[in-house]
Amino acid sequence: MVRPRIGITTSDHKSLLAWWCDWLAVWRAGGKPVRLSPSRPIPDDLDGLVIGGGDDIGAHLYGGEVQLDVRVDPQRDTLELSLLKRLLPDDCPVLGICRGAQIINVHLGGSLVSDIYTSYTHIKKQRTVLPRKTVDITIGSRLHDLLEVSWCQVNSLHHQAINRAGRGIDIVAKDRDGLVQGIESRNHRFLIGVQWHPEFLIFNRPQQRLIRGLVDAASDHAESRRPLGEES
Repeated sequence: MVRPRIGITTSDHKSLLAWWCDWLAVWRAGGKPVRLSPSRPIPDDLDGLVIGGGDDIGAHLYGGEVQLDVRVDPQRDTLELSLLKRLLPDDCPVLGICRGAQIINVHLGGSLVSDIYTSYTHIKKQRTVLPRKTVDITIGSRLHDLLEVSWCQVNSLHHQAINRAGRGIDIVAKDRDGLVQGIESRNHRFLIGVQWHPEFLIFNRPQQRLIRGLVDAASDHAESRRPLGEES
């Protein structure tokens, strides 16, 4: 069986650990990972997309307050927004991870909290790749169907967060502080964003099911585009 081609966005010179973890997660789930970055040519035959984690999204894209002490990646913002503009009309399956969830929301007209620790002073600072944060999943959501759990322990590496949901976006997961941790689209078969990093939770079965769900959706998408009579 042909592995579906899953594009994974990264920066040109950063996010190498996340790239290799994403590569492993997608390969284990049956996909063929393809690295995408601002300086690389974008292939025409992607069957699915992972928008990975990385630097902050430029505040001008969602009308937020500019933070002078954060790292941004304008070239990557441009890349990922152009990919969403190109792939979503074709209903290509997309999974957003951390900044990936945020850029999906921004693309659809939503907004972000520029810094959760400034906006929500009661929140304890937490930055860890270990599953230390509890997230509640909305029962009946697509995310719940994929994870097969109503709550889970996840890692936390973000200081931005989703604020106002974009067009057609449902908020389907929050942590115990009330921050948005999961979104999904009502208008697409598979357009999901999570604020945590499932690629770092390599022995966690619900997170493996999430990646496998993307790859399975990409396989279906590839099959639907295959000319009649052509064998897989």
